[in-house]
Amino acid sequence: MELLDRFLRYVSYPTPSDEHSETCPSTEGQRVLGRLLVDELTAMGARDAHMDADGYVYAVIPANRPERHPVIGLIAHMDTSPDCSGEHIRAAVVPYPGGDLTLNEAQGIVLSPADYPILENHKGKHLVVTDGTTLLGADDKAGVAEIMDMAERLLRTDRPHGEVRVAFTPDEEIGRGADRFDVAKFGCDFAYTADGGTLGELEYENFNAASASLTVHGLNIHPGSAKGKMKNALTMAMEFHAMLPAEETPERTEGYEGFFHLTEGSGTVEEAQLHYIIRDHDREKFEEKKARFLRNAEALNRKYGAGTFDAEVRDSYYNMKEKILPHMDVVQRAEAAMRKVGITPVTVPIRGGTDGARLSYMGLPCPNLCTGGENYHGRFEFIPVEDMALCADMLFELACGE
Repeated sequence: MELLDRFLRYVSYPTPSDEHSETCPSTEGQRVLGRLLVDELTAMGARDAHMDADGYVYAVIPANRPERHPVIGLIAHMDTSPDCSGEHIRAAVVPYPGGDLTLNEAQGIVLSPADYPILENHKGKHLVVTDGTTLLGADDKAGVAEIMDMAERLLRTDRPHGEVRVAFTPDEEIGRGADRFDVAKFGCDFAYTADGGTLGELEYENFNAASASLTVHGLNIHPGSAKGKMKNALTMAMEFHAMLPAEETPERTEGYEGFFHLTEGSGTVEEAQLHYIIRDHDREKFEEKKARFLRNAEALNRKYGAGTFDAEVRDSYYNMKEKILPHMDVVQRAEAAMRKVGITPVTVPIRGGTDGARLSYMGLPCPNLCTGGENYHGRFEFIPVEDMALCADMLFELACGE
């Protein structure tokens, strides 16, 4: 199966994760896609292709050389971000001559380099886009497709290679992708996640990450007689949010700068909920951000009464850099594979996280590799077909490398 056909097939399966679900996977669509991947891996001749009880897919590409070589793992996640609709994706492949690109004429939706300057870097390529009403799902179905393409090529080639193991995880987008990953069963010396973006990106630094939630308990009474009696949970929640630094938000930070990100809010006068993610590359600053979140709730409890504000912070993952630095040969292997297929490696910090961050702390060094996509998690997500092909070639060279 051609790489592009694989990708278009996979994005047609809705697999958004759901942070409010307690199941694993958090949504049934991920399990449906997992079964498809197992069937395809089995059909191409992979060994021990299976999906475990928690929805993780594993398979082995046997070595075809007699001498012992390191066992390499390649990992991608099956879920897509719940931040934008992933239902009824209408993907299309279009040539990009430059300038504005109309995605949906009826609704006047245009992908423009004025809003996304990186678009101009892809002039002359063929882009996979949506109709502007859903995300595309290249994060991370491009990684899934590229690994599957590599697996099929390895199983058909006479070129010498060591054993390669592949895995596809659920619920990465809600920070649970590595929760039930069986590192011992996976049995690799090191691994890579194919979960990056722009062609050339090679990442082994990521955010320290936590999720944070706030529940505010109010007291309702008829507004006509509310003076001195009503405690409006909504306005108290707004007061809490205003105590966080206005400049430390995703839309006002870049590079190594961290942030507080309000992702969801709901409520009534009686009760309100706010949900945040907290991010920072620097561990000390990360710990201070978490402490500040809790301190603000304590301060408002002193103002409005004990138990008015319930704050909870839960760590998601940590910066993998300290776990990768002792294994820089793993990064160098990836750089060599990139250069071999004409990709210039660009080492950048991830303003996000990957399953590899958690796995690195579980004893499996696991940098992150580009997949070629742009504008993830939104309606203007796209991926150049040519860049996706180069990423698949890179994975093949990585698997065959010395």
